[in-house]
Amino acid sequence: MDGLLLSKGLFPEQFLRKTVDYILSQQLEDGLIPWFEGHKADPWDHSEAAMGLSIAGEYEAAEKAYQWLADNQLADGSWYANYLDGKEVYKEKRETNFIAYIATGVWHHYRISQNRDFLVRMYPAVKKAIDLVVSLQAPTGEIYWAIEPDGRAFKDALVTGCSSVYKSIECAIAIAEELDEDCSSYLQAYEKLGTALANHPEYFDRTWESKERFSMDWFYPILAGAITGEAAKKRIAERWDTFVRDNMGCLCVSDEPWVTIAESCELTMALLAADEHAKAVQVYSWLHQWRDNNDGAYWTGYQYKEKIIWPEEKTTWTAGAILLAADALTQHTAAWDIFQCCQFQRYDCKSNEKSLSEKQAAREA
Repeated sequence: MDGLLLSKGLFPEQFLRKTVDYILSQQLEDGLIPWFEGHKADPWDHSEAAMGLSIAGEYEAAEKAYQWLADNQLADGSWYANYLDGKEVYKEKRETNFIAYIATGVWHHYRISQNRDFLVRMYPAVKKAIDLVVSLQAPTGEIYWAIEPDGRAFKDALVTGCSSVYKSIECAIAIAEELDEDCSSYLQAYEKLGTALANHPEYFDRTWESKERFSMDWFYPILAGAITGEAAKKRIAERWDTFVRDNMGCLCVSDEPWVTIAESCELTMALLAADEHAKAVQVYSWLHQWRDNNDGAYWTGYQYKEKIIWPEEKTTWTAGAILLAADALTQHTAAWDIFQCCQFQRYDCKSNEKSLSEKQAAREA
């Protein structure tokens, strides 16, 4: 099946069952989900794959994945960037978006499973992670991208990384609200970070070459909810022709002929967040030509100048992204809108015209 046109209520459960089984087949006994058999795992992609399991109703396997994070969290609340066979293999940098993403995964699973015991059990790990990430916020609002081996912050920031952190802080606020925990510091950090992402591109890429050639820098602020409404539509239109290739998908970078399937799924969800539903349906429909029908997995990308699959990898996080986009299009689970709507109660996700503090003051007046 090369084309798959999805709409509300029509989740292709049978078609995607093999994709779910592929993620399950790669999960290790301790719960860790590597990219593929024999390869590394990282905390962000591990969580993305686990989110796919939650969508499929594989609650035990998903909770086992999040328990791995809790069991392997470092004392300061972080994780190393890469693990192989459950052991850390790269200790040079601990990236803040990797650290924060546990909050997104845990909230996503809770919204689907309604397992409050799981939420209570995971909250200490979420809190340690988000406390650390918030402590790494610059005075101007951006979150520094990584922690050096000696514990110092690497003082620059990425648009994509900060967008992911923005959504994770939002989910941490939702978890804290659900458990009646104080989240005032998270609210302040969330507002400052959102302002930086929406209005201050000069706060990012200060010490290295701009990352604007990466498609994720284009659509991640929309995917995370930092840029919404007409501003989101305008942002999509401005670089659509730069990054989108008809009947293939979304480029990873603007200067390479390489369509990547996970980025195309994330673009699908960003388009839904920008109220570009027709474009979202169209982009997602192109992606299933990159599926291995033998095992239901999806190739990472396609190099269209040479007309080859590249790299020859079928990653679990790509499978997770396929499931997330299908859920967003069909509204299959209770968490279908996790990338389309603010996740905590005191914020109006349909408008960001006022600051959080102004909105809260209005509600309390």
